[in-house]
Amino acid sequence: MSRSRDNPVFDNQAAGNIMDYTEDSITAYFAQAKNLNSDRFPIGIGDDMAQMQLENSNALISTDMLLDGSHFDTDIHSPENIGYKAAAVSLSDAAAMATVPFAMVASVGIPDWWGAEKLKELHSGLLRACSLFQCSLIGGDITSWRAEGKLAVCSTVISRPGVTKPLERGGAKQEDLICVTGELGGSLEGKHINFTPKVNEALWIAEKLSPTSMMDITDGLSTDLHRILKASGAGAILESELIPVSKAAKDKKEPLRAALNDGEDFELLFTIPEKNKNLIKNADFKISVIGKIASSNGLFIKNASGQTTELKPEGFDHLG
Repeated sequence: MSRSRDNPVFDNQAAGNIMDYTEDSITAYFAQAKNLNSDRFPIGIGDDMAQMQLENSNALISTDMLLDGSHFDTDIHSPENIGYKAAAVSLSDAAAMATVPFAMVASVGIPDWWGAEKLKELHSGLLRACSLFQCSLIGGDITSWRAEGKLAVCSTVISRPGVTKPLERGGAKQEDLICVTGELGGSLEGKHINFTPKVNEALWIAEKLSPTSMMDITDGLSTDLHRILKASGAGAILESELIPVSKAAKDKKEPLRAALNDGEDFELLFTIPEKNKNLIKNADFKISVIGKIASSNGLFIKNASGQTTELKPEGFDHLG
């Protein structure tokens, strides 16, 4: 993709190979260049799902491409686990906006050395994830490629609004509390391939806590929180001592760094009005308050000694 002289998104980035750009800059370009009718498509490019206004209702849609060597490893992970993850990643997008998934299609590019049994196992994994939320696998596409001999799986989920309108990334307000579900970091020790999408948790949060913004943590807390802040035109201060670090991350050399940057946690990151803090105790799952939205731009983190430093987005970049 060539650099556009009329579009500031790519300023200060070298033209040429797509790998020269970041995922966020590419997404911002696509969002700015879109020509969508906002009445028909209330939520467009740049969030976890896009929303479509139908004649008497509306639906949301999201798609994910998973690649051998990047998101899974066919030398290590079974076809069933790979299929499960492919579906779960898209179901997590539905959770990210507090919506209810009801249908999915999946397309696969299989290596030429795969046989029918492996494909059936992959299908079984897709069904296992979908069955958790009564989401129907209604079709897809199968093809074989000989050039690379690698596996690629693309899943597309369709959902409907839940108990509230779909939650977007923008909307965080000054003094809102920043919250996360579960624990963060160390996902490559096993969680990334076999996690449960937080669909039910998201619906509870949307109904009980009146969140102002939400998304799922896929690329790391440091990166994904920056996305919420950018969409909301806000800043934030995190408390390092409040960040829930997983056991797998605690076994690493720098546990906090792992919790901030590892990614593929598939936990929920959201903001709520401070007045609703006491309602968190009614949840039957773990929610941690880890910081607060600030009026000034930038993301900062405060350690136990009270020292505050800037926190840069150092999570996963799909084009980095």
